[in-house]
Amino acid sequence: MKQNLLKVRDLVLHFRTEHGDVQAVDGVDFDLDHHKAVVVLGESGCGKTSLSKAILRLLPRNVKRYSGQVHLQGTDVMTLNDEEYRKNVRWVSMSLVPQAAMNALNPVLRVGDQVAEPAMIHLGVSRNEALAQARRMFQHVGVPDDFLERYPFELSGGMRQRVALAMALVTTPALIVLDEPTSALDLLTQANIMNVLKRIKHELGTSFILITHDIATSSELADEVAIMYAGQIVEVGEAKDFFPAPLHPYSQMLMASVPRLRSETDPMFITGQPPSLIALPKGCRFAARCPFRMEKCSEEPPVVTQGNRKVKCWLHAQ
Repeated sequence: MKQNLLKVRDLVLHFRTEHGDVQAVDGVDFDLDHHKAVVVLGESGCGKTSLSKAILRLLPRNVKRYSGQVHLQGTDVMTLNDEEYRKNVRWVSMSLVPQAAMNALNPVLRVGDQVAEPAMIHLGVSRNEALAQARRMFQHVGVPDDFLERYPFELSGGMRQRVALAMALVTTPALIVLDEPTSALDLLTQANIMNVLKRIKHELGTSFILITHDIATSSELADEVAIMYAGQIVEVGEAKDFFPAPLHPYSQMLMASVPRLRSETDPMFITGQPPSLIALPKGCRFAARCPFRMEKCSEEPPVVTQGNRKVKCWLHAQ
């Protein structure tokens, strides 16, 4: 039986605050195959970035609960201690491209040295070997060689994002988590970055988890789509099935909110507000905003249908 690259089961990440416990990630399940890209979509505040932190174990100090299973290439990395995880997983088997590249880069160090550093630390290679590897990664992401000697403030936003991607690739991990990699870029630069990601997936066989709220841009890269709402994934399916016909009411309304060039209808908006992650309803978390809600929706959490399309909704429970 073919083994998944990544298998996440019942992943939970809750934060402790002065107002109560924030249930940012609350029982998340999904799989990712080798050489594939899954796109995690949802509104701001639904827990997408917290999901990336939970997978990569980049945790703040106010964690209240952190549990579940994260099987990477057959190993449950949740059972590793922090030192084992740092040496064998983070930046070795999977790495991160953060949301704001400028904040991730040291402004007083040349970008070549910053890209080479993970290879020196995690692969144990010399500085010259690491710089040579950084130069190869620059070629993959479309950055000229002479940029190795530049500082972050000398680069445009798009080039900084490519440098951050090269830094994530320099140790050739099997999986890269991208947290809103194009959110601060103009449309043309966004398209260029997505083309770079598609080329890397084809040339290097890298798998991606792309966390975003940009449905139009993400559709270029997605093999699978996971829709997140109020700390949970409410629908998972292959992109070729999801984009033409989403099943969950929230997914349908999310897709209907995307402007289209050739459409006789105006984009719709989703009425109401997402529930507070501190005080979540006991039934379906989307029930208060759902046009199809039934009495059962407010009383019991919906079950997840099994099969190629997994949907957490009572409408599809049969």
